[in-house]
Amino acid sequence: MTPASSWVVLLRGINVGGHNRLPMATLRAHFSDAGCEDVRTYIQSGNLVFRAARTLARRAISTLDERLGSVGLNLPVVTRTGAELAAAVEANPFVRSGVDPAYLHVGFLADTPTDAHAGALDPDRSPPDAWRLSGRELYLACPRGIAKTRLTSSYLDSTLGTPVTIRNWLTTMAVLDLVRG
Repeated sequence: MTPASSWVVLLRGINVGGHNRLPMATLRAHFSDAGCEDVRTYIQSGNLVFRAARTLARRAISTLDERLGSVGLNLPVVTRTGAELAAAVEANPFVRSGVDPAYLHVGFLADTPTDAHAGALDPDRSPPDAWRLSGRELYLACPRGIAKTRLTSSYLDSTLGTPVTIRNWLTTMAVLDLVRG
């Protein structure tokens, strides 16, 4: 039997401004009903952690779109293993360079962008914001706040050729704390 591992599910655009309403209890129930263990959510914005063997986790994640569709939602879903999330946190270049954590965000990409897509990101699109792309993570430092950046989800999705969901550093660390138990 394959041992259970930690998994992270990040939904984009859940319960924001009264749109895309999804009770976290519904999200937790989907994974619990699929047989996943230790299913937990963080705040109301689509951050979920659970434990399961790889095959069970992939089956539960793959059927999530159907479950969301049954309540009228069609949203990007991004996943990481607990180990991948921990590695992403460790690799944040802005933390290592001393940027105030209040300005930090991580864009979690559904897939690794092609070199052509990655090269299309405009470094001068949103000064004084800064970004670093590393695999399936886009690290952002936005000193004016994420609401004022021009590095929007729609720009990032189209430029990188894959869905992106952004979390602030506090939320990213809180989800990692859930992974670590």
